Amino acid sequence: MKFFHIADVHLGATPDKGFPWSYDRGREIWESFQNVIRQAGRENVGLFLIAGDLFHRQPLLKELKEVNALFASIPNTKIVLIAGNHDYIKENSFYKKISWAKNVFWLSKEELSYVDFADLGVRVYGFSYHSREILEARYNQMQISSPMPVNILLAHGGDETHIPISGDTFLYTPFDYVALGHIHKPQVLQKNKVIYAGSLEPLDKNETGAHGYIKGEIRKKEIYTEFVPSSIREYRTVSIQVGKDTTQFSLENEIRKAIGEQGEEHLYTILLEGKKPVHTEFFTDAFYKLGNVREIEDKTTMAYSKEQLKENYKGSIMEAYLALFEKEERTEEMEKAFQYGVEALLESGEELL
Repeated sequence: MKFFHIADVHLGATPDKGFPWSYDRGREIWESFQNVIRQAGRENVGLFLIAGDLFHRQPLLKELKEVNALFASIPNTKIVLIAGNHDYIKENSFYKKISWAKNVFWLSKEELSYVDFADLGVRVYGFSYHSREILEARYNQMQISSPMPVNILLAHGGDETHIPISGDTFLYTPFDYVALGHIHKPQVLQKNKVIYAGSLEPLDKNETGAHGYIKGEIRKKEIYTEFVPSSIREYRTVSIQVGKDTTQFSLENEIRKAIGEQGEEHLYTILLEGKKPVHTEFFTDAFYKLGNVREIEDKTTMAYSKEQLKENYKGSIMEAYLALFEKEERTEEMEKAFQYGVEALLESGEELL
């Protein structure tokens, strides 16, 4: 029997507000969700698990109807879902007013409950959020009675305010598989057993790398899983090396080339590294026009030797300036300010002496 495990879809989110692609990203989150539903139908998946935060906020009734229609389009697949901290069940939530399709099983209670699928030999446990935060480590030492041949837990949490999870929370778990949600980067806590699916689509610049869903198969009570990349876009960081011969023109060409090679659909942070010649500044605003560039990080330093500067400018303001900063434990911002100061002094020429 095949199963899919997804989490943190965040329907209704519009990542990167203010950027040209933001509206498209909101639409693409829906499209990505539709794609995985269709894929489940094509593969005749028996069980489809959604580990919380299907929506980014309280769902509208029309949105729930749209989702329900998608679920109903794969009637042979049993869909089990819980609410997470973003789409928690409020008193007046439209979650309470939707009549789900026959193949949808909604674990809506605050307490642990389950649904049995005798034909599959599977029982799925879970509980939903009814508030934004749950401080209690509710998954610690969780026990079950009268288990089915295969027992699965739908779980959502992993930080201090959303059901803390430690390294040993699921170390001796009685569940055969724990389908986790809340952490947006996919990660395996125990191979084939305790897994964060991650978000279907990345939602901010820190969620770099591939995103998608977990595809699993149950064979004679043994579970085998694999991560399936499926996101429409990724956040990527491109490192560009700067040297003594680098110009604005050559730098723009390097960035354009890197984006072309990695995929123009992706969203980029451009990281400038290396040493640039003294008196050289780049017009970084121009880089945003070269593709889906979200951020520029200039980590370059000026190509000068502090020891050589000390030697060349003994008894000058420069020597005093260098001595002043040597006493400071510099942050990245202070280092950049220090470099600007050196360059300003160098530009003053004869006034240094």
